Amino acid sequence: MRVIPVGDPQDPLLRDYRDLTDIALRRVLEPEGGLYIAESAKVIARALAAGHRPRSVLVQAKWLADVEPLLTDDTPVFVVAPEIAEALTGYAVHRGALAAMHRPPLPSVADIVADARLVVVLEDMVDHTNVGAIFRAAAGLGADAVLVTPRCADPLYRRSVRVSMGTVFQVPWTRLPDWGQARDILHAADLHIAALALADGAVPLDEFAAAAHERVAVVFGAEGDGLTSRALEAADSIVTIPMAGGVDSLNVAAASAVALWALRR
Repeated sequence: MRVIPVGDPQDPLLRDYRDLTDIALRRVLEPEGGLYIAESAKVIARALAAGHRPRSVLVQAKWLADVEPLLTDDTPVFVVAPEIAEALTGYAVHRGALAAMHRPPLPSVADIVADARLVVVLEDMVDHTNVGAIFRAAAGLGADAVLVTPRCADPLYRRSVRVSMGTVFQVPWTRLPDWGQARDILHAADLHIAALALADGAVPLDEFAAAAHERVAVVFGAEGDGLTSRALEAADSIVTIPMAGGVDSLNVAAASAVALWALRR
């Protein structure tokens, strides 16, 4: 790796880290496909293990030793003072290292679900914390893949990656088309679509799990709004988690963990 000390937050070398929103990163034309930011040595290591390529690394001097074992090519490593890192990013970089990573091309839905028996579908979920937490649950509880709808938050957004503890790099994922096409794709893969929702006549989760469908795609909606009518119409079953104590539902990340545990293989 090439270690390059940088003392000016306006240095053009640091442009990938300067005041860029996630949307701006995805619109970077060089390299094609855009970038995402991986934060902390642990997350960078998981991204590299998944085959993702870094364009550069930004690190504070005291964290350089944590980054050195990870990089075996000539990736530029920009070493900056803490105040430079904060001026660049707009927040205190407590985890020491950031990497501007090339976005890998997304695989097709058909390839992702070809051999999957338990698939998570996230519909229009805009909270990056929930997206990251659900990826962590998917990884820890044995889901084979995650599919996200066109309006769902980006799993590679920095906060999603951090909350997931880097598991967004180990669970295969891609984006679904709109439900008109998505339903046909999932059914072509023999996946039973189970929408998790509060609805009259919904099947309790334990009963649905006991039915032991061979292949299931379980669909979760945004916090508050829940699933759209199109998602519910596309579902083969509507499933609910029975609640007590006057509570009608769980946070969607908690609900995903409960559902995935019940449906684990």
